[in-house]
Amino acid sequence: MKTTTLLAWFALTCLATAVDSAADLAPKPDETQLPRAMHMAMTDRARVTVGLRTGDISGADHRALQAAVDYVASLGGGTVEIGEGDFLMRDSLHLRPNVTVRGQGAKTILRKDKASVSVLALDGDYGEEQFTVKSPAGFAVGDGVAIWDKSAGGFHTTVARITGRSGNTFAISLPLNTDCRVDQGAQAATVFPVVSGYHVEGARVEDLTIEGSKEDNVALNGCRGGGIFLYRCPGAVIERCTVRNYHGDGISFQQCNDVTVRACVSEGNAGLGLHPGSGSQRPVVRQSIARKNGEDGLFLCWRVKQGVFEENLLEANGRYGISIGHKDTDNLLRNNQVRGNHEDGIFFRNETEGMAGHRNRVENNLIENNGVKHGTAGIRVRGETRDLIFKGNIIRDTRSVGERKQTVGIRLEEKVGAVTLDGNEVDASQALVDKRTAR
Repeated sequence: MKTTTLLAWFALTCLATAVDSAADLAPKPDETQLPRAMHMAMTDRARVTVGLRTGDISGADHRALQAAVDYVASLGGGTVEIGEGDFLMRDSLHLRPNVTVRGQGAKTILRKDKASVSVLALDGDYGEEQFTVKSPAGFAVGDGVAIWDKSAGGFHTTVARITGRSGNTFAISLPLNTDCRVDQGAQAATVFPVVSGYHVEGARVEDLTIEGSKEDNVALNGCRGGGIFLYRCPGAVIERCTVRNYHGDGISFQQCNDVTVRACVSEGNAGLGLHPGSGSQRPVVRQSIARKNGEDGLFLCWRVKQGVFEENLLEANGRYGISIGHKDTDNLLRNNQVRGNHEDGIFFRNETEGMAGHRNRVENNLIENNGVKHGTAGIRVRGETRDLIFKGNIIRDTRSVGERKQTVGIRLEEKVGAVTLDGNEVDASQALVDKRTAR
């Protein structure tokens, strides 16, 4: 080695050693390992792009999207970015732990495909992992599918994936939740949530548009479906998503604690607009719109507690603007606009004392122009519900005199307990109808 070359090598070695010595790579005082991993939090995680013709993965249906999500999940989490385009969904996009799915807003459309429907040819038995149909046309391996009969509503409806076929018989990824009997009208259909999460932590969905194609699909109940549906997904976040025209609920999450729905739109769906339910604790629904849905705008199902529902618009829905009932206690409903719904603006359902929606606070809401029938109430309280606070709400009907239907401000029925009324502005033919005084 020449002397000049040796000196150069020595100089570079010394410089590298100096740089390494200057860098402080020792663990910081606040550096800790993740709860479920043996490493610290990383600043850079997996990122995969999906596009119709470009991206790390290209494709125009649910398979390309699912491939990206599953790959990122295999690396422990990260982000899937979906580009512009219309993606045809023959199965749900199944969320995975610690994966963020992000679209381009109105430019990224996940479109539910037309459903195939058939009655069952044989009874489907509880626990069986197959079903047999009379008309198999349109059912294919990889499709999402629901199986039910007249008595198998709610959580007893089975939603799964078709994993195999032999003639008219199809294998499914999950066992049947209940008996589905031919004499009870048992049927199968390729209906499913467009985006679905089961038993997933750290799921996040952003900037997607869900097109439900309800005219080409049969109904799927909100306990097992929705345009976006979550089951036991603690801490999930749904942000800036639009769900429209789904033959069922727009956004439904069941048995999920600490879910956040922010700046979403649920519009023109056949069922409920926003459906937190079945023991979901501490939900936050904020700055979202539920409009022109077939049933309630916001439906608090069973045991929804300690939630915050604020700055939302519940408008022109086919039943109530907001419905509260079975063990739905200790919630805050604040700064919402509840207007133009077909029945009462805010409705407390008829429940016994042990199961009523106690200790809810309804504050600073605008409740106006509800009802298609004369005598509609801005707020109606039924059952043995107690310890409610109604404060600072504006309750009015601004339609012309002959068109006004929200003619009762607040209606309290016979068995209702203590209610605090504080500073509400009520413009109605009957500001307060309090039937408790008859007791």
